[in-house]
Amino acid sequence: MSQLKPVILLNIDSLMPEPLEMAVQTGRAPALKFLIENGSYFSNMVSSFPTMSVTIDSSLLTGTYADKHRVPGLNWFDDSKKEIINYGTGFRETFRLGIRRSVHNMLYRLNNEHLSSKVTTIFEDLASMGIPSASINSFVYRGNTPKRLHVPRLFSTLTRFEDGEWITNTPPIFSLGLFSKLRPWGYTPQIAAGSDKYTTRELQHLIRKNNLPGFTFCIFQDMDFRIHFKGPMDIKGIAKIDREIQKILSMYSSWKEALNRNVWMVMGDNGHSSTGTKYREFIIDLRKILKEYRIARIQRKVHEKDQLVLCVNQRMAYIYLLDKNLSMSSIIERLKSDQRIDIIAWKEKDSVHIASGMKEGSLHYCPTGEYTDVYNQSWRMEGNHDLLDLNVTNDKKLSYGDYPDALARVYSALHSHSGRFIVVNAKPGCDFKAQSTPFHLSGAAHGSLHKQESLVPLVIAGTTEKPTLPRHVDMKEFILRIVSKQSKS
Repeated sequence: MSQLKPVILLNIDSLMPEPLEMAVQTGRAPALKFLIENGSYFSNMVSSFPTMSVTIDSSLLTGTYADKHRVPGLNWFDDSKKEIINYGTGFRETFRLGIRRSVHNMLYRLNNEHLSSKVTTIFEDLASMGIPSASINSFVYRGNTPKRLHVPRLFSTLTRFEDGEWITNTPPIFSLGLFSKLRPWGYTPQIAAGSDKYTTRELQHLIRKNNLPGFTFCIFQDMDFRIHFKGPMDIKGIAKIDREIQKILSMYSSWKEALNRNVWMVMGDNGHSSTGTKYREFIIDLRKILKEYRIARIQRKVHEKDQLVLCVNQRMAYIYLLDKNLSMSSIIERLKSDQRIDIIAWKEKDSVHIASGMKEGSLHYCPTGEYTDVYNQSWRMEGNHDLLDLNVTNDKKLSYGDYPDALARVYSALHSHSGRFIVVNAKPGCDFKAQSTPFHLSGAAHGSLHKQESLVPLVIAGTTEKPTLPRHVDMKEFILRIVSKQSKS
């Protein structure tokens, strides 16, 4: 295929800097150690917000935050259609919302309706340059190539597709579990996306056939499930994924040859925050805080008398105000009464407003102003900077503490979809809960703005090029820069 040096991005769900570094230092991750020692390592790549995979992958592939790509989270409310959009959270919540509806959202509507047509993906941009690409195991996959996908008969009743088939636009090379496989006889033990071993074997197939395109995007998702139960410092999970990377590198005559032949990138999508052990202390039940209001039930359509809709994304949640006579300030005061809620954010006219259950005061801001942050974004601000842990110098230079790129990421979540809503963020150790929402005691969770979930590692080997800024939204430009330089040369 292409004469370019292929770029291979291995996106490892829930890979975090500290356990990765510990695994490398203790000899548990020889493949990752090799890539780090023969390339560049960044420990502070900023994810998107909320720190949920569909939003993160949309940012990574489009180079935009959610205000542009329009995928607000794993669980959100479509105000125009008065329906909760859920791409598959816990079984109880998904079952009550409707499994067929959630499956349809994830397999079709995410790429064909929800991901904005006003932005382009890496796959689409490379196609316009005449460079092929591949997606393996990613639910965010929009490309330029029409492809017929098929649901095995056994599972066709779980979908809304006629005869279990549908046509969607993908990259030219596309693999997604049972629905589309590169190896005709390839086996996946999971209904939807494949396991880490499945992803490895699909990528090995491309290497074996000498069929690697200009860019290949691979997702390894197994570690996320382990960490939810075992906690963030699960070194065994990293050792397992490292063994898969060893298999991939060993497809070449030597690991050095693998670097000579390809550009390799390994990165995390989000981190995790350790969660507490006591339900009453660490689980924030939004229904109890807002019990005096009529909250929509997820197992039925939104009723005209419903006042609120709650959409929880683990340690972050959207609270939608449906009743036009309901004042936002009354809801905000209720939320401020809980000291486990560290950020409460909402829109008013052109500004974003911030309050907290932990700290006094308020902050409001909007883009374009006298303050310039470390990502070369300018802002107009007034109020208590401590609410977002902002560090401001006398010459109005701005840096971030506990909440990386907080101004842009909160702004993006509040402008990611229409409606009248509030964003809430839980302090570390705590998890939000609503009707049938999964929660994670004595384990770990993500979704929030905090640096524990927002800062992830990136390893680059096989090139001396580096991203302009250490953020997921800057990866698209970085990858296109590498590929376009090669094509011109």
